[in-house]
Amino acid sequence: MRKELKMTEGIFPMPVLMIATYNEDGTVNVMNAAWGTMQERDTVVLNLTETHKTVQNIKARGGFTVSIADAGHVVEADYFGVVSGNTVPDKLGAAGLSASRAETVDAPVINEFPLCLECRFIEYQTNRYGCGVIGKVMRITADERVLRDGKPDMSLVNAIAFDPYTHGYYQVTQRVGDAFRDGLKLKK
Repeated sequence: MRKELKMTEGIFPMPVLMIATYNEDGTVNVMNAAWGTMQERDTVVLNLTETHKTVQNIKARGGFTVSIADAGHVVEADYFGVVSGNTVPDKLGAAGLSASRAETVDAPVINEFPLCLECRFIEYQTNRYGCGVIGKVMRITADERVLRDGKPDMSLVNAIAFDPYTHGYYQVTQRVGDAFRDGLKLKK
């Protein structure tokens, strides 16, 4: 038997993405965004409204980074979502984290997060079903501590996911299967 649920962002898990930009004065702005995904292999889509300081910065600078939040920084990641860059000018400093300049775009890389996509701003869509910010991934970097045989090991990345039903964060750590292989067992 199935039970109807209250309308919410019903796809779970939702990624916990840290979107980082530079403010006009060069300070770092970071926001927590759960509404984001890959549109193609090299294209990021973020459903963000133009009222976000982050969107204003992306448009002004032409670049941004997308980092994957990890369980070791859940407090900082949540802080970036509950405090606005429009009212707190140095969210990164307040959170006690650090940043380096991205190599391919005019945006910061948050050093403490394990994976980072450097993105060039392509366009902002504003129609009724528009997705907001679209960016082309120019470079992907990973902290060496999360690599195994040169590839990110998700059990080491220790990414977190957002649950829109209970407003909780969950660790994404355990591999449970092999994509594009396990299903072949049912192929006849």
